[in-house]
Amino acid sequence: MIYHVTRKSDWEKALSNGFYEAASLRTEGFIHASSVTQITGVLERYYENEKELLLLHIDEQLLTSPLKYEIASSVDQVFPHVFGAINLDAVVKTAEI
Repeated sequence: MIYHVTRKSDWEKALSNGFYEAASLRTEGFIHASSVTQITGVLERYYENEKELLLLHIDEQLLTSPLKYEIASSVDQVFPHVFGAINLDAVVKTAEI
């Protein structure tokens, strides 16, 4: 299981579109994800003052886009990156943060 933090409005848009794309897919070429142990750090670094967030629980075995684990040199950790849109059936659970 991998995890992705998103705004509720972005998830609602995904439900309408039939797939999920984060802005980073256009700007960086992939969607950031994390392991369960990395979620707290991601929230502290990037979403400290954000409201109305969801945590997407993604079954990586169901992804139709490529998944690669790459080093994030800023924190010296390996993170999962999804290189394409996330198909909705790969999101097996959403949870409010």
